[in-house]
Amino acid sequence: MNLELKNPVVFLDLETTGINIVTDRIVEIALLKVHLDGHEEEKLLRINPEMPIPEEASKIHGITDEDVKDAPPFKEVAKTLAKFLEGCDLGGFNSNRFDIPLLAEEFLRADIDIDFKKRKFIDVQAIFHKMEKRTLAAAYKFYCNKQLVDAHSAMADTKATYEVLKAQLDVYKDAVYEDNHGKKSVPIVNDVQKLSEFSSYDRNVDFVGRIVYDENGVEVFNFGKNKGVPVEKVLEEQPGYFGWIMNSEFPLYTKKVLTQIKLRMMSK
Repeated sequence: MNLELKNPVVFLDLETTGINIVTDRIVEIALLKVHLDGHEEEKLLRINPEMPIPEEASKIHGITDEDVKDAPPFKEVAKTLAKFLEGCDLGGFNSNRFDIPLLAEEFLRADIDIDFKKRKFIDVQAIFHKMEKRTLAAAYKFYCNKQLVDAHSAMADTKATYEVLKAQLDVYKDAVYEDNHGKKSVPIVNDVQKLSEFSSYDRNVDFVGRIVYDENGVEVFNFGKNKGVPVEKVLEEQPGYFGWIMNSEFPLYTKKVLTQIKLRMMSK
């Protein structure tokens, strides 16, 4: 089943120096843009992370320091990538928890402020785990009955992710999903908005879930001693907490969100 689109969708996969959203960097990015008429456009770039690639990371994706020594750093390709992503929704495999947050960090480091929160995200892994509970290679075999060749090659993973999503639309068109609260719904609808909603595990305000919306739509902290406490209440009663977060190892996007809330409070 082909994807019904209101905006182009870019499926993406990142190969990186590691899995820390704050400190690790991109070494390869694969983008597959699916246009409204269904035609596909690919972009694959090696990136110099401007830091050594750990051996354990190279063992996974096969990219070494030598492979990227002449590649451009992210800041040199950031504007081109931002243009490619302009007006597009985003999709990937575990992209809501890793690829999109890390990409947002790279753009902020390059002084390019893209408001990804205005986009819709389809996380194919989230659909897979909610419906079948399983890796991309397993999903590819399960849904497409194919072996994933060159796993952890960014473009191979990106193309497989798009194929899996289209197969999921066929497999689950009449499915009923039961969530942890026993509420049933028909989850897989060929609509990017619905797929984006179903792909989400939570109601994050930032990407990594340090700040989330509670059941009343209020922004609350989701960690530490202030977990569950409204952000505005904490900033008002604990003025040093803002400075602590801004000077600690939190993602740049989390700091951006917190700053926006603080500025909003000051303008009231």
